[in-house]
Amino acid sequence: MAAAQTTRSKAQATNVASWRDVTPAGVVLVGGPEEYLGIRAMDHIRSQVRAAFPDVEVSHLTAGIYEPGALAMNVSPSLFGERKLIEVEGVEAMNDAFLADALAYLAHPEPEAVLVLRHAGGVRGKKLLDAVKSGGWPVVDCQPLKKDADKAAFVTAEFRTAGRKVSSEAVHALVKAVGANLSELAAACSQLIADAPGAVTPEVVDRYYGGRIEATAFKVADAAMVGNGPVALSTLRHALATGADPVPIVAALAAKLRTVAKVAGAHGSPAQIARELGMQPWLVEQAQRDVRRWTPEGLVRSIQATAEADAQVKGLSRDPVYAVEHAVTVIATSAQRH
Repeated sequence: MAAAQTTRSKAQATNVASWRDVTPAGVVLVGGPEEYLGIRAMDHIRSQVRAAFPDVEVSHLTAGIYEPGALAMNVSPSLFGERKLIEVEGVEAMNDAFLADALAYLAHPEPEAVLVLRHAGGVRGKKLLDAVKSGGWPVVDCQPLKKDADKAAFVTAEFRTAGRKVSSEAVHALVKAVGANLSELAAACSQLIADAPGAVTPEVVDRYYGGRIEATAFKVADAAMVGNGPVALSTLRHALATGADPVPIVAALAAKLRTVAKVAGAHGSPAQIARELGMQPWLVEQAQRDVRRWTPEGLVRSIQATAEADAQVKGLSRDPVYAVEHAVTVIATSAQRH
């Protein structure tokens, strides 16, 4: 019996994949409590499926409010033969109907479909999780990156994927500055990749993020881009009060606006757009969600205000603080809050 358990454990361990390396399969389990890595894993799978099958039909189910038979309906072949991608959220809160249908599906999966299960942790649905693992299907384990060494490896991989050089000292400086939250750390990597020319050094990291662990440029930009003016301005003023340079803050605003503007004018799947624009697919997906907040007029107005602020904080104004505050206000009032 012990030997059988050991054999089973080894078999299950062989199908564990990292979120960066997972490839589409008939069933993929994205498990673990780290929400950001879960999002990246699902984005990665989706972009690969769309790249291989541009006409893929994507469906979304929520396991906690699942209706019996919905899975079979979504995976069944269509008249036009499109591939199917079914993404199921909230598997950790699944109801009994989903558990029954999912177990039945695992016994006879549809060959032209990819089923992605997102389970954020807990014991609910253990029978289903064990069935996925024992079936040899890919499992992505999305655990929080608590150690600085793990966060440093994450940052290094982000720059390597983008084809950019970053020194080990710069990696550790970035982790120290903004490493408390993984999504913020990823956003900081994206900003440096987009805006910092050449190799990223500790001096570059310090210019953007040094001494500003709680109030950073991308936090200001994020709040402004979703139309939350009060939070954007209060975060900005705190950053400036603790010694932040207005230049990287304006650069963060410009980077966000440029990304939205590029994606708004692009056509095709996120994977296709990412290839055309030289961006990561998850950034395209994020920008596509942000586009819904913007009218063309609001985007143009914000880009113009940010360009003016950029010139002013680089020497054309005696009051660079007012210049960046004005740009943040214009952006926040132009975005449509949802």
